[in-house]
Order: sequence, then C-alpha cells, then structure tokens
Amino acid sequence: MNRPPSALLETALRAARKAGADACDAMLHERRALRVRVREGGVDFAIESREAALGIRALRAGRGGLAQAVASTRDLRPEAVEETARAAVRLAAATAPDPAVGLPGPPAAAPAGTLEPAEVGETEIRAEALAEAALRAEEAALAADARITRSEGSEAGSSEGLIAFASSEGFAGSYRVTRFELSSSPVAEDATGKQTDTWRSVATRRAALSDPAAVGVEAARRALARLGSRRVPTCEVPVIFEHRAAASLLRHLATCVSGQAVCQQASCLAKARGRTLAPAHFSVTDDPTLADGLASRPFDGEGVASRRTPVIASGVLESFLLDHRSARRLGSTTTGHARRAPDSLPAPGPTNFWLEPGSGDLDDLISDTPRGLLVTSLFGHGFDPVSGQVSRGACGHWIEGGRLVHPVEEITVAGNLRDLLAGVDAVAGDLLVTGGVASPSFRVGSMTVGGD
Repeated sequence: MNRPPSALLETALRAARKAGADACDAMLHERRALRVRVREGGVDFAIESREAALGIRALRAGRGGLAQAVASTRDLRPEAVEETARAAVRLAAATAPDPAVGLPGPPAAAPAGTLEPAEVGETEIRAEALAEAALRAEEAALAADARITRSEGSEAGSSEGLIAFASSEGFAGSYRVTRFELSSSPVAEDATGKQTDTWRSVATRRAALSDPAAVGVEAARRALARLGSRRVPTCEVPVIFEHRAAASLLRHLATCVSGQAVCQQASCLAKARGRTLAPAHFSVTDDPTLADGLASRPFDGEGVASRRTPVIASGVLESFLLDHRSARRLGSTTTGHARRAPDSLPAPGPTNFWLEPGSGDLDDLISDTPRGLLVTSLFGHGFDPVSGQVSRGACGHWIEGGRLVHPVEEITVAGNLRDLLAGVDAVAGDLLVTGGVASPSFRVGSMTVGGD
C-alpha cells in the first residue's frame, strides 16, 4: 500500500459521509507473516503472507435510533474505497435502527509510549533463521530420550501488523503489533503404544522466546509422561488444572463476562455482577495496556482508550467486558473492550485476560492433594454459556498420596462454571502466557471425572 494509513482512512470517512452516513468509522488491518515447519531434519514448508483489509462502518439515523452496517475491501485503490463506503451506507439503510447503536464520542487514545513499538527490523527475519530455530527444537526433542522415535513437526513463525482506526467523531490513531512463536511436537513410543504432545513459546519480542532446545526438551518430557496412559473409574475427586488447561477453562469465563452475551441473556453470569463467585484468593484481570502483552493495544475497536479492568476482585464479579453498544443496553459505560476485524461490527471481548497468580507451584498443589486428578490438556468444546455446564475431554495424571502415579487419558471432567469458580481452593504462582487468555495452575475441590 503506497498511501499513508491516515490518508486512506480520511478517504473512507469522507466517502461514507458523502454517500449519506450520519456517522462512520473505518479500520485498516495490515499484516505480514512468515511461518516455517520442519519435520525429521528437513523443511516441510515455508509460508509467507501479506494482506491488507479496510472496513468501513456506516451509521444511518432512523426512527428509534441508528442503524449500522459494515462493508470491507482488500482493494485499497480510491475508487474501490469509495464503492465500499457506498455499500456500507446501502446496507445500513436496509438495517433496523437500534437505540443502543452509536459512536462512543471523541475519546482519546493512550499517551504515546504506553505501548512500546517493536524494534526496527525485529520482524525482518528470514525463513532460514526460523528454520534453524525449529530444527534446533526438533533436534533437542529427538535427542532427549531413546523413546522419542520421531516428530510430528516443529514450527517457528513471526508476524508484524498495523492497525489504524479513525472515526467521524474526530479520533485517529494507529499501532503496530508483533508476534513470535516456536513449537515442537515429538512422538514417544514404548511397549504400551505411542503418545505425542506439544510445547510452545509465544512472545511479542524475539528475544523473549524460550531457547529452542528448551522448547524441544519440554515437548519431549510431556510426550514421554503420557506413555502408559489409561482410564480411571468414574468418580468425584479434587482436580488440578495445569496452567495450560486452566487457561482453556478461563476462556469459558471470558465468554460469560462479555457484555454482548450478557445483553443476549446468553451467559450464566448475566445477573451476577456484584456477587461473590469465588474465594478471596481468586481474582481475574483484563489489561490491554500490559507491556509486551500478546493482546495489548492503546485503544479498542471503537477508538476508546485502553485501561486495566478488574473483572473478578477477591472473588467478587466487579465488571463485564463492554463495548459502546452493550454498555448502553446495560445502562453503563464502555470499558474499552470492543473487538473488531475490518469485516465485522464491534463486539466486546477480552484482551490480556488472566487469573492473578497465587503462591507456590504445581508440585505444591500435587503434594497437597491426597487423591485426585491432574489435568494437563483439555479437548473439545463442551461448554454451554447459558447454563454454565462444562464437559471436556481430558488427559493428565492420577494422584495418590500427593504423588503422580500414572498417566490418564480418554476421560472427561464435568461440572458447572459457577460451581467450578466457587470450588477453586488453591491457586499456584506459575502463570503461563501463550495467548491473550492466561492462567496459573489451580485446584478445584471436587469435580466429576468420567471414566470407566
């Protein structure tokens, strides 16, 4: 794209107003990504992608409120932008007005420097360098133990993106995002069969990634630990969720505190604001201003300045995650959590959303559990946000006498989200961040484990 983002957005807003929009905003996403996968000593594939997309939201006044619609394009020539603006206005004219729809007013972005940009040239990484890192991870995994017989692949990737936004209320801003990833998936084999597992490191800066050899060794350790897995009888026992599995459960909570789900009565927590949901040692925070956070940003998808939001504070549900529309429907104000792609309307969602770490580590939780289950991975999508019912496939390790005694697979863990939150009796300090939603390991005092 040869035109500066600000000029492109100005063209989009001007075209939308000319076409009849009473208010409008526009968002530009640009992204360049490079990903390399190696497998058993050779490069399996290398993929580079470059993309840019512009979305224009038009708002038209009607009886009882504003109607809104979005049109998007990957063709950034002026004539294509103007046609996209006209399309957005036509779609808005055919949409029913909503009294909660509107722009949030002339907000201010976070001060310059709140989010540090990527170092110049940091994402100018060649495929050869990514392949070297992936190969180092795979070699370390294969060398870790004779029972590591092969690899399902190791991957390394880097991406850089630009997000620019402007509105007819006078806001204009942009920021860059970077992401680096490294993962390895070895296969372990013995007389009991074959097992595999994956370990990954993710960061906004290349230097913050784990050493490739450490990634490979950890992946191998996890695959080896699953050898000899078996089922256990159906029972109700304490269940420890290791950080990786715990983050998967925390995503269910993030779904239920979305203002959109609350407004649609599609959340089991819709009427729980201000109520105690968990013990005092359970606190959840969302903070898009976090330095080097994987989902950090200075403003949201409506141009509202980002800020830290306590979601659950000492067990009490303090706040939902709100965009402008859901906030108006709930008689509140936006928390700056509008998420948006160029081809979608704004909707609330999490950014850097995590359970505050406690003390100790996973070993402490295990040694303090006379009998129970350690869950290291969860599978499937068995969650109903309306009822709060959770039923997920799982694997991990059985605990007896405060020790891991054998690996477990082909089981389910089930319960209700509200019961799960209320039953968290211990939180470790081992916060693991590999995505926007993160968690330390924690233990639930009693859950149903479905097995034989």
